[in-house]
Amino acid sequence: MKRRVSLILAAEVLAIAAFSVLYDSLDFRIYRLGGDAITNGSRLYEEQLADHWFTNTPFMAALFTPLSALPLTVTRVMWQLASLAAFVWACRTTLELAGRRAPLIAVAAAGLLLEPVWHTFFLGQVNLFLLALVLADMHRIAQGRPAGVGIGIAAAIKLTPAIFIALLLISRRTRAAATATATFATCTLLAYAIAPEASRLYWLHTFYDTSRVGVPYISNQSPYGALTRILWNTTAVGDWYTAIPPAIAAAGLTVAALWAKRGDWLGATAVTGTTGLLVSPVSWTHHWVWIVPALAVLLRNKNHKTALAAYALFVLSPLWWTPHNGHPLEYGFNPLLTPVANCYLLAGVLFLVHMAVRLTTGHGAERPPAADDATTRAVRDPEQIADG
Repeated sequence: MKRRVSLILAAEVLAIAAFSVLYDSLDFRIYRLGGDAITNGSRLYEEQLADHWFTNTPFMAALFTPLSALPLTVTRVMWQLASLAAFVWACRTTLELAGRRAPLIAVAAAGLLLEPVWHTFFLGQVNLFLLALVLADMHRIAQGRPAGVGIGIAAAIKLTPAIFIALLLISRRTRAAATATATFATCTLLAYAIAPEASRLYWLHTFYDTSRVGVPYISNQSPYGALTRILWNTTAVGDWYTAIPPAIAAAGLTVAALWAKRGDWLGATAVTGTTGLLVSPVSWTHHWVWIVPALAVLLRNKNHKTALAAYALFVLSPLWWTPHNGHPLEYGFNPLLTPVANCYLLAGVLFLVHMAVRLTTGHGAERPPAADDATTRAVRDPEQIADG
């Protein structure tokens, strides 16, 4: 069995490597063009790159400045293999947070079949690096070690991970929250020093402008994306929607903080990652790599049937089976099609509800070895003592 799994993983790795050589991944190409454009005034956000807008932060573009000087195929292969390494690292960290000794090769092989994961490779996206950075910090938090740098860098690259800074604050990890905030600020100021005009344009206008992306596209599995499809367009979503993201954030972070209070940082991480996806106005299917820690939580808590159903959902990704790409049936409400077309969104909501209900029914998580009794936590978590 171990040999078969090893062969499957080897085949997946070879497929990623071959794909990296042969296919010009769109988002990676835009990242690279962004690295080339960032020092050219405000061109980064005023002109389309490869017929698409660059929507990430100036810091993200700055990271690609040295890569833009190398041959495209070489940098793409380097990026995809590094993304693969980040994913394996994220799987390993997830297992450690869960307190489980499952075979890493089996977990990685199964994880690469998840649509958000392979879609990240297809587009050459940054998601797996963000997942690895955040999980590394949350693991350090669980061990009572200094943390925050990874979350700060992730937030400086793409704003959504900043929700983990809020988790650190409300769970009274103020030192880690301060470190994450300082890291975010340092990265942002560094990008400003490199490209002041582009930075001013981004932070004053661009970062909240959803008109630069196709919000109604079926890949956007956020509440805002679902509403724009049901109501036919973004203008039909009224100003009342501005109250929805804060309400979701408050509810999700409350649940996450309660899991953190129990010493379950894997549960807190999975809930916070899912909450961030529901708060953001744009959560493409490839952003849903947070299914990895969520599945680990379900399996650790012995919710095997639920975990299997969630895994099947994110492997088969039935939303792509429904009419999309401007098909008339993509819009409006249909009692059969709409739930399937928004299945990631519904899965995220159900996961948060499940984690909230589990708190109230007294069915706490099976505590991982890293969180023993109060004495052990006090010895290993000096920051919690310092923060009161």
